[in-house]
Amino acid sequence: MDPISLQLGTKNLHGCLVRLLSRDPEWLSAKVKLFLPNADLGSRNQALDPTQRVILQLQKLHTQGPTTWKSFIHCVCMELDVPLDMEVPLMSTWGHEDGFPSLLEIGEESQSDSQLHPGLKRPHQSCGSSPRPKQLRKQQRELAKRYLQLLRTSARQRYGDRTPGPGQPLAFHQAYVPPILQWSRASAPFHTQEGATTGDPKAEDGANVNIQDLFSTKASKGPRVRVLLGKAGMGKTTLAHRLCQKWADGQLDRFQAVFLFEFRQLNLITGSLTLPQLLFDVYLRPEASPEAVFQHLKENAEGILLIFDGLDEILQPCSDKETADPEDPASALTLFSRLCHGTLLPGCWVMATSRPGKLPACLPTEAATVHMWGFDGPRVEEYVNHFFSDQLSQEAALAELRTDRHLWSLCAVPALCRVVCLCLHHLLPGRSPGQSAALLPTMTQNYMQMLLTLNPRGVLPAEPLLSLGEVALSSLESGKVIFSAGDIPASTLAFGADLGLLTSFCVCTGSGHQDTGYAFSHLSLQEFFAALHLMASPQVDREALSQHVTLHSRWVQRTKARLGLLDHLPTFLAGLASHACRSFLSLLAQREEEWVTAKQAAILQALRKLATRRLTGPKVVELCYCVGETQEPELASFMAHSLPQQLPFHNFLLTYADLASLTNILGHRDGPIHLDFEGCLLEPRCPETLAGCGQVENLRLAGSKITARGINHLVQALPFCPQLEEVSFQDNQLKDREVLNIVKILSCLPRLQKLDLSRNNVSVSTLLSLTKVAVTCPTIRMLQVREMDLIFLLSPPTETAAELQGDPDLQGNANQRKEAQRRSLALRLQKCQLGVDDVEVLIAQLREGPQLDEVDLSGNQLKDEGCRLMAEAAPQLHITKKLDLSDNGLSVAGVPGVLSVVSTCQTLTELHISLLHKTVVFTFAPELEEQEGIQKRATFPDSLTFQMPSEPSLRSPRIRLTHCALQAQHLELLCKELGGSCCLGHLDLSGNALGDEGVALLAQLLPGLGSLQSLNLSENGLSLEGVCSLTQCFSTLQWPLHLEFSSARQHVILRGDKRGRDLLAAGSLPEFQAGARLGFGQRHVPRSFCLKECQLEPQSLSHLCKSLEKCPGPLEVQLSCEVLSDQSLETLLHQLPQLPQLSLLQLSQTQLPPRSPLLLADLFSLCPQVQKVDLRSLRHLTLHLRSSEEQEDRCCCRFTDCGLRQEHVEPLCWLLSKCEDLNQLDLSANLLGDDGLRCLLECLPQVPVSGSLDLSHNSVSQESVLCLVEALPSCPRVREASVNLGSKQSFWIHFSRQEEAGKTLRLSECHFTPEHVPRLAASLSRALQLTELTLTWCFPGLEQLTVLLGLLTWPTGVLTLRVEEPWVGRAGVLTLLEVCAQASGNITEISISETQQQLCIQLEFPHQENPEAVALRLAHCDLGTHQNLLARQLMETCARLRQLSLSQVNLCDASSLLLQSLLLSLSELKNFRLTSSCVSSKGLAHLTSGLSHCHLLEELDLSNNQLGDEGTKVLLGALEGKCRLKRLDLSHLPLGGSTLAVLTQGLGHMTLLQSLRLSRSNIDDIGCCHLSKALRAATSLEELGLSHNQIGDTGAQDLAAVLPGLPELRKINLSANGIGPAGGARLAESLTLCRHLEELMLGCNALGDCTALGLAKGLPQHLRVLHLPSSHLSPEGVLSLGQALDGCPHVEEINLAENNLARGVLCFHQGLPLLRQLDLVSCEIDNQTAKPLAASFVLCPALEEITLSWNLLGDEAAAELAWVLPQMGRLKRVDLEKNRITAYGAWLLAEGLAQGSGIQVIRLWNNPIPSDMAQHLQNQEPRLDFAFFDNQPQVIPRGT
Repeated sequence: MDPISLQLGTKNLHGCLVRLLSRDPEWLSAKVKLFLPNADLGSRNQALDPTQRVILQLQKLHTQGPTTWKSFIHCVCMELDVPLDMEVPLMSTWGHEDGFPSLLEIGEESQSDSQLHPGLKRPHQSCGSSPRPKQLRKQQRELAKRYLQLLRTSARQRYGDRTPGPGQPLAFHQAYVPPILQWSRASAPFHTQEGATTGDPKAEDGANVNIQDLFSTKASKGPRVRVLLGKAGMGKTTLAHRLCQKWADGQLDRFQAVFLFEFRQLNLITGSLTLPQLLFDVYLRPEASPEAVFQHLKENAEGILLIFDGLDEILQPCSDKETADPEDPASALTLFSRLCHGTLLPGCWVMATSRPGKLPACLPTEAATVHMWGFDGPRVEEYVNHFFSDQLSQEAALAELRTDRHLWSLCAVPALCRVVCLCLHHLLPGRSPGQSAALLPTMTQNYMQMLLTLNPRGVLPAEPLLSLGEVALSSLESGKVIFSAGDIPASTLAFGADLGLLTSFCVCTGSGHQDTGYAFSHLSLQEFFAALHLMASPQVDREALSQHVTLHSRWVQRTKARLGLLDHLPTFLAGLASHACRSFLSLLAQREEEWVTAKQAAILQALRKLATRRLTGPKVVELCYCVGETQEPELASFMAHSLPQQLPFHNFLLTYADLASLTNILGHRDGPIHLDFEGCLLEPRCPETLAGCGQVENLRLAGSKITARGINHLVQALPFCPQLEEVSFQDNQLKDREVLNIVKILSCLPRLQKLDLSRNNVSVSTLLSLTKVAVTCPTIRMLQVREMDLIFLLSPPTETAAELQGDPDLQGNANQRKEAQRRSLALRLQKCQLGVDDVEVLIAQLREGPQLDEVDLSGNQLKDEGCRLMAEAAPQLHITKKLDLSDNGLSVAGVPGVLSVVSTCQTLTELHISLLHKTVVFTFAPELEEQEGIQKRATFPDSLTFQMPSEPSLRSPRIRLTHCALQAQHLELLCKELGGSCCLGHLDLSGNALGDEGVALLAQLLPGLGSLQSLNLSENGLSLEGVCSLTQCFSTLQWPLHLEFSSARQHVILRGDKRGRDLLAAGSLPEFQAGARLGFGQRHVPRSFCLKECQLEPQSLSHLCKSLEKCPGPLEVQLSCEVLSDQSLETLLHQLPQLPQLSLLQLSQTQLPPRSPLLLADLFSLCPQVQKVDLRSLRHLTLHLRSSEEQEDRCCCRFTDCGLRQEHVEPLCWLLSKCEDLNQLDLSANLLGDDGLRCLLECLPQVPVSGSLDLSHNSVSQESVLCLVEALPSCPRVREASVNLGSKQSFWIHFSRQEEAGKTLRLSECHFTPEHVPRLAASLSRALQLTELTLTWCFPGLEQLTVLLGLLTWPTGVLTLRVEEPWVGRAGVLTLLEVCAQASGNITEISISETQQQLCIQLEFPHQENPEAVALRLAHCDLGTHQNLLARQLMETCARLRQLSLSQVNLCDASSLLLQSLLLSLSELKNFRLTSSCVSSKGLAHLTSGLSHCHLLEELDLSNNQLGDEGTKVLLGALEGKCRLKRLDLSHLPLGGSTLAVLTQGLGHMTLLQSLRLSRSNIDDIGCCHLSKALRAATSLEELGLSHNQIGDTGAQDLAAVLPGLPELRKINLSANGIGPAGGARLAESLTLCRHLEELMLGCNALGDCTALGLAKGLPQHLRVLHLPSSHLSPEGVLSLGQALDGCPHVEEINLAENNLARGVLCFHQGLPLLRQLDLVSCEIDNQTAKPLAASFVLCPALEEITLSWNLLGDEAAAELAWVLPQMGRLKRVDLEKNRITAYGAWLLAEGLAQGSGIQVIRLWNNPIPSDMAQHLQNQEPRLDFAFFDNQPQVIPRGT
């Protein structure tokens, strides 16, 4: 045995020590180095076995002597975990001579050791300290044991059972029922404003918690901190006391010590504390050696529980700055923070209680949160059974609670449950059932009854109660909940203590300072007494009382150290405002009830004001409590109706009682309300309160942490809410079981429209269960699932079976009932990880289900097999809209399997597969029965559908296989699958890899696919050769009509004709193609070939033309490339004779060679079928060709903006001379200039132009104009020439086929200089065939005109010269007459208009003298020298004047005097017009005098002059003796009274009068009577105009009596004369006798249907014009006129505007062959009326203008019009303003215009067409005009 063994005593002890030290060799090496600093611990020791190394190190320590060895053994026992049976013999080897150290030494060491690492079991001993005996530790353990026993005894005394007080039931204090405790399910930082939401990581599904579970070690991997959250009265403090009691009774054996601190007491400590001071000075001090006890607590920290009650009541702030030493003194809150974070007493347990709200940031985020929810139903019953001792009382109390729902909801709060039980214990004896509960309707009245129960006599003294209330209020306002004896009067203190209202306890105010504290037994009791004081104290007025009625937010702000102590005060004030409390308050205040009533009214008024505000969710709940406490139904109703329809509650805790108070208020609301609980933590029983609340329409529980138990409660409650329309459970972490429970109630909610279960945890198996529910539940119309979204949409039934059975009318309509009960379902299961097996289950479910609108399975994992199964099942699934299998891993090999649906499904309309974009979408149409119903309700007119040729069948599916990597080898299999379809619509194979080989193969396979509507082969790598192979389809198949190819964009489309059903594809309008045809009628549609963005070489063009030779006609070819060479163009043109079927050739966006005009000019002789050549800007070429069957038409040639110069003129004219019949030649916008134009005019006789020549915009000057005038004699076929050198730059020459006798020349803005005038006059003198010359803005002044008139002379002939110059309006009549006097010929007509700045004279050559004028000129006198000379010149020049017209002139006295003299000499004057002019009274006298000598006048027009009654009477004097007068116009002259008498007297002698116009002449019924008598002599009268007078019915009847006596009457205008039905009927009767009547205008009179019916009986057979606008005609009258007009051969104009055609149909069966204008503005014409009307237009071939604005026309009417437009060759204008035509209708109209219609404009302003769409339509068809102003330019119709 070695020495060490001897020293230890036994070999076994030595071996145990070696084994112990071998476990921690590092510790042993450190101790050896500590005791032997000079020892060698070299590498040689490292080679030894670990056990040998330990033995060697022990030998070295032992050899140092007993002192070192004993110190080492002491370290072993103190620092290592040494078993007790080994520790005793080890310590015995050391000895006991040193004894135990003093208690002071232990304390000092414990303080220094507290800073060591918390993982060490015991503190290290310093090397120099002396060893301590074993008795030290024994004594330490004994002291700790004694202290722990002392703690248990103290806890038992503090929190154990107490003896009940007088009058209290025996079991009052022993009744404890644990409330509902529940782990929080979420984790979030405490410092967020939403409140404490942290949770334990082990808590699952918010399960309930037992008290023992709060401290389960399995549930705490982090800091052992528990936060217990509960509202006031939930029993937080009671639970803390209960924990202490259970520990004291030995039931919490896992804890050695439990400490309970109340923050309301800790607030009284103002200084800093250490943890030992907090434990021993504040809570309980040990009997001896606190340092040793604290050391024991530190060593056993995992068995220590520290409870801090009322964390929300803390006043001290938590220090942000932590000291280096965590054991430094600090505030109580800082010590609490250190304990929570483990820097103090590491490993201990900490539990804090608090009300929900913003908690201190010092809490660790890992702390586990437990919510305290109070009592549910079973717990209430358990509490009642514990409270009442006998069974009879228990049953009676429970019966009272169950019959009163509100009282039952109060018991959900344990504190209130105790109060209710106490009151029932006092009230039940001696009362019948229900009476006790009636006395306890509110929380306030429960407290009031509780006060009464505390006194056996039921009477309480007022003075102590008021004194206690005063103390309660002042303390609450100052933030105090603990009082000292000095704060309360002694009598009040004794009173409160005797009744148990106040409790006393020992409080510590500092280190070693203790005192007795007092507090109300509960904080709510203090608030109740404060409310009593406010209501009963005479010192509190109503204004001060109202200030206490405030609402406190639940989001507590801790920025200020102030307690929320007044939360329930407004509630108690509201409760005391109840009428039931009035007598109690009156006795308490010792005042009359009126005084109490006034205070109560102040409370109610304050609550009413609060109800009108926009409140947050927490304040709404608090206000509901207050209003409910008042028991005022009117106030509750006011608040209920003041709440917004959308009531949000966000991010705060809600209890059962909260929602009960809310639903209590909502019960007073009539309208629906939407409740939104987003992020709110809900008590599990909350949903129970919704049962029976009929006002809740929408319920949203998003992110409300609702638990499985809460779901169960909700499932039970929701069936009692049948009015619910929307329920949301978003973001609640619901599991499968809860989700399935929720959907079970869908059938119980008849009005539910939406159920949202998004962002929950749902498995695939549960998802399939949900689909089964969706299939079987009759009200579900959609299930939408996408990743985390899960939504049910429902359609509540409109009729129940009971209603159908009870209503005999409904029973009779079986079809309507069947349609109402039919339902359809949409199923969207996107990104749900569904596989093939899941699809099989789903298919089985859907086969048994209803009709499916949509099935969306995109984003799953179906693969080829799953997609095939769904495609095969599609025909049996009754899908009416869409099946989406996108993003399911479909491959190229799986495509044929999916295509099987094409041949098996009869309702498929489109199949789109794109493997690149992961798209697989099936689109279906409704089944046949439903489709027939849809067709009956279609918006398109029947005629449109009926007249579409070769209309495809209802089933013509569109197949799109785009971007599927298809190659030539795939085509046969694909076509085999597609060939089984009866009729494919559209086939899209774009984006594949077919190439030329595949396309050639496809062209051979196409006959097996039937009649397609389109084939898309874009992006398939095709070349021009491949496209040419497709042209054979034109000859082998009937359906291909259009082939489009774009090389750059790889766009290849082969399609048939456009149909009305495809007018709006994919929501956009298609482009209008040249030569396009709308499918209206049996029109022969041409085939077209469009080639864009290709390289057109001569060889490729030859090949292309060769491939088109077999194509049937008519054929249209459109080509486009960047540049076309001369050789290519020549090749193309030489190929044209080989294509006789070609009707149109277009080259667009192609740069053509400069020689193109010459090559094209020669085309007329090379290719006789060319009809029109149009070349623009050398980039756009259009050739129109006629077929051999078509009749030859005139040719047209346009070379605009082609850079033509002088050198091109001669060769061009030589080539064009070969054309036999050139109708139009357009050379505008070239570079001819004056020289080129001169050359062209010289060659013009060679060119056989028979229509027009356009030379505009060729940079010409006055020189070209003079050359034109000089060339007129050499161009006999020119009939008109017009030149404008201004901004318009126009130069037109019009020809006729034969030599023209008369020519017209119009020159504008030529600005001739004086040098040009002689040359112009000479040229005009040689142009003997010129009959009319118009000069506009050509002379700067009248001098040039004077020179021209003097130089212009002809040997014989008549020339009309019209001058329009600004100076004409300024010169005056006198000056202009002076200019006229200079003419070299006789002036036969003079017309002057100053406003229009126009002078017109007619010259007659040669000049001849009038003998009478010569005599008069010689006898002329009374004029000055100049005037005399001018008069003589005028008499000479105007001797043969036959017409003198003065319009809009200002006639001065000198001019009128000159006219007087002139009129005297005009013996041949026939017509005199003076209109719209100003003449003085003296001038009128001169004119009257002059006119009185004009006895040969046949026409006199004096209308629209500014004359008064006297002036008019003077002027009418000129009528005397005018027996030859045939036309008289006195419109706008006042003809009342004596003036009319002068007129009627003159009319009596005008037997030859043919026209009389007296519009707007103030003629009334009396005047009309005189006028009618005068007209009896005018038997030759043909026109009578009396519009806009006031003849009325009387005048109309007088006139009607005369009209039959006017046999020659052809036109009558009586518009706007106030004629009613009586006068109208008489007129109609009379007018039927006027057999020669041609124009009848009776508009703007209230004629009525009687007039229309009278006219319809006998319309004049020669009638041309009928105007009856705004004549109060109904459909009956209009239709009678329409029937009478039908077939009239002469009618040209019909105006029936502003009459009613709402229910009538104006239509013609025979037609009106000459009708030009039809005006039906504002006639209430709708689509139905428009159908026969539009059909009638076809029977009116001469129609030029149709006005249908301001009606009710829609797209159906537009379709009808579009149908007839191409058939109306002369129609120029259609006005459809202010109707109901949409973009679709406008598109139809544009398509109708594209058929070659000659319409110039269709007005569409103010129709419901978006501006961008209107612009798009107008860009494609400029003749559509959407502008407000009608400024549409005249456009040349297409095809001309």
